[in-house]
Amino acid sequence: MQRGREITQLRKRLADAEETLRAIRSGEVDAVVVAGKQGTQVFTLEGAEHSYRVLIESMNEGALTLTAGLMILYANRCFSNMVKHPLEQVLGGSLRRFLSATDEARLRPLMKSANKSGSKIQVMLRAGDGSLMPVQISIRPLPKAGFKNAPLGLVVTDLTAARRSEELLRALTHRLVHAQETERGRLALEMHDTITQMLCGVLVCSQTLADKLPARNRRAKGEAMRLHELICRTVEEAERISRDLRPGVLNLLGLVAGLHEISTQFANRTGVLVKLVCVQLISRLPADTELTLYRILQETLKNVEKHARAHHVTIHLAKLGEAVKLTVNDDGIGFDPDRLPAVEKGKSGFGLLGMRERASSVGGVLKIKSVRRAGTEIDIQIPLPPEAAAANRVPRKLLTKAKV
Repeated sequence: MQRGREITQLRKRLADAEETLRAIRSGEVDAVVVAGKQGTQVFTLEGAEHSYRVLIESMNEGALTLTAGLMILYANRCFSNMVKHPLEQVLGGSLRRFLSATDEARLRPLMKSANKSGSKIQVMLRAGDGSLMPVQISIRPLPKAGFKNAPLGLVVTDLTAARRSEELLRALTHRLVHAQETERGRLALEMHDTITQMLCGVLVCSQTLADKLPARNRRAKGEAMRLHELICRTVEEAERISRDLRPGVLNLLGLVAGLHEISTQFANRTGVLVKLVCVQLISRLPADTELTLYRILQETLKNVEKHARAHHVTIHLAKLGEAVKLTVNDDGIGFDPDRLPAVEKGKSGFGLLGMRERASSVGGVLKIKSVRRAGTEIDIQIPLPPEAAAANRVPRKLLTKAKV
């Protein structure tokens, strides 16, 4: 008999709860009374008119109202669909059940420090079936309405499509870079086998012509010698362009040798003092990683030469855990990376964009720190596959230092 009464009471409480949820969703009530360890608390939805709630329910993003302790006071239908739980199981529960411990630890400080302008964070939302969804959570404090701690309003945006687009863009960028390098190799070979060979033939003919001119015809002989010198410089420039298009040293001797060659050429051409510090690599890095770091350093030094007015450049290649890191510092005039004038964008802005795209194509990240009249730092970090990371586990003290 007693068990029957308990079942009847439970059914009545369930019916009351369902009616309360229905009334909340339909806008018939503006407050919820919650009994807890700290006593009874009344949570109001002050100013939340029925039409506004209908708007929130119909939006394609998750919407939440939370207490400071992460208890969910309100959630729209879209959020319950995201976490694949019935709405009645979401309301009154804790948001932490849908987050990993790491993401919760990252979220809590933002919730405590959220101001009127709001905060944003990207986390992985854990659904009821165990699947994970990348989302962006926008946090904004709501009016206190008599509470000691203001509740928080959260908008949860599904980033699945955006992440998929990023992956497709990265794959496209990778194919574009590969096609670009293939074309550069073809042009380098064409220059070496045709243009350079033809120039060498012209160089020999010019020398023969100069030798055949009589010594008394100083003017003609001088013109012939100047022509010979000009052709000689043209041959050297064609060879340099060919090497830049197809880095033979990088392919044959590896990344450290390639970085040293770029640095030496830059120092000889500009007179800028270059300090190169490289970790010793026991084995070769993936070809894409080596080529990316080589090209980014090449573009960075080109920008330093054109714009920085620097006297010293420091290049540091290091290995950090499962990643390789290249840092380039100069003591030049610097610039504001976020406020490049239109004329500068035409010169260097697209170069910086190309460097970022190259790093992104191999899963890396490029960061730029620069202040006017205080120099610039370019930092590139690229993750390594497990076999390459394991093969290059060396003590930090094993460094190769060179002043160029």
